[in-house]
Amino acid sequence: MAQGSNAGEGHHMADYFEDHCWKDVIPADLIELYAHYKRETFVGPRVALLAIDLYNVAYRGGAKPVMEVAKEFPSSCGINAWNAIEPTKKLFAAARAAGIPIFYTTGDTRGGSKPNFIKATNRRTAGALPDDFDIFEAFTPQPGDVVITKQRASGFYGTPLAAHLTQLGIQSLIIIGESTSGCVRASTVDGYSAGYHMTMVEECCYDRSEISHKVNLFDLHHKYADVMKVAEVVAHLERLQPAEAAQ
Repeated sequence: MAQGSNAGEGHHMADYFEDHCWKDVIPADLIELYAHYKRETFVGPRVALLAIDLYNVAYRGGAKPVMEVAKEFPSSCGINAWNAIEPTKKLFAAARAAGIPIFYTTGDTRGGSKPNFIKATNRRTAGALPDDFDIFEAFTPQPGDVVITKQRASGFYGTPLAAHLTQLGIQSLIIIGESTSGCVRASTVDGYSAGYHMTMVEECCYDRSEISHKVNLFDLHHKYADVMKVAEVVAHLERLQPAEAAQ
């Protein structure tokens, strides 16, 4: 169901469409340049939740500034990860209450699956502790959830994710997690390319860099996904009857 039509009485759709976290970094003339993309945003039919890389390494060091925790944990998202915990808990609760399918992605750490660990670049890879790529305790997968392991940024690339979604008749995805500019972006673009309606939940995505987070949300919102607030998405899920979750 479209969410934009009843949002912010007294505001034009253009105002509503751009009422997001990037307003303080995207100049007004660029927002005007992208006015062509304004539209009603919504959560699509036959929807599933896709949680990208909510693993321990992103939360290392606690709720502290990223620059501080990065000295010891260079792959941590610090306070940005921790600020997303409560909104993400609310979204998971609504998704479970609605009975929609829930998918997670995490890094593939199985030695036999990548014996030579071929790299596309010389970037340093994350992960030093044995449980770095375990899902963070606040979002522990439940029976019936599916955890997809991946070796590249996208949750779709080289994984059985699309096969699972096809089997369930999924047409739309709610996407959350980290990082907005990396694995979330790659998964969102691949999902769009595969024909799914992609809804990104603003407060439930995060990045090491706030600038990267905001600019990538702006880009994706105008081309490949509907960026929506967690309250809007939760409200949509609360309206779903369990029998409707797969319709």
